[in-house]
Amino acid sequence: MYAPERQQEILRLARDGGRVDVVSLAEHFQVTAETIRRDLKYLDRAGLVRRVHGGAIPVGRFDLEPDLAERETTAADEKARIAKAALAELPNEGTVIVDAGSTVALFAGSLPAELSLTVVTHSLPIAARLADHPGIQLHLVGGRVRHRTRAAVDAWALRAYGEIRADVLFVAANGYSVEHGLTTPDLAEAAVKRAAMAAARRVVLLADSSKYGQEHFARFGGMNDVDLLITDSRLSPENALAIERGGTEVVRA
Repeated sequence: MYAPERQQEILRLARDGGRVDVVSLAEHFQVTAETIRRDLKYLDRAGLVRRVHGGAIPVGRFDLEPDLAERETTAADEKARIAKAALAELPNEGTVIVDAGSTVALFAGSLPAELSLTVVTHSLPIAARLADHPGIQLHLVGGRVRHRTRAAVDAWALRAYGEIRADVLFVAANGYSVEHGLTTPDLAEAAVKRAAMAAARRVVLLADSSKYGQEHFARFGGMNDVDLLITDSRLSPENALAIERGGTEVVRA
């Protein structure tokens, strides 16, 4: 395969998956990592991708927040595996907070019928999925609802999370890395995520590998604020080890 053909395919993979990484691309095309880095450098200079740690993201994904419907169809298989693995982190009793996000919504939709827990969420879609669950005492946190994510934000939501203590928070992020921590495009959503993290004794991050290395406008915590990251097997062992060195356990589903 000639370099222009390979670069065109790399661009397609980046747009389809939201992110590409050097190691996976080198294995896919049976070339060296240095060859892939040159390809990504060329695409970056052409304004087609933006280089991030270990790979690249397509231009337009860095600052533009996808809506909920688009996120639900991105990396669907990986998100399903993450949601399934997260079930093992549910306490036998007590209270959990469920953040807004497509992967977290899959997790919420797969909660077993025999479960008996108190669940707190500021996500309207997640609340709708759990409203008829026979064993869940559901608490919906209110506030201004963002149309893009259908999540409650601002003062009401912050006040509610400031008044509770939960056993586990299942949180989502648009980007995560050792260097930049946990980020999301919107300041109001970041504030609510930060408040939810402060309200929980244990924080479990559900985020697929395409989000690793991505950096967005609003930071709401560091990787050291996360007790457990559940991601997919496409996160490289090297990146998983870098996260674990900071004290966060990593599960690659």
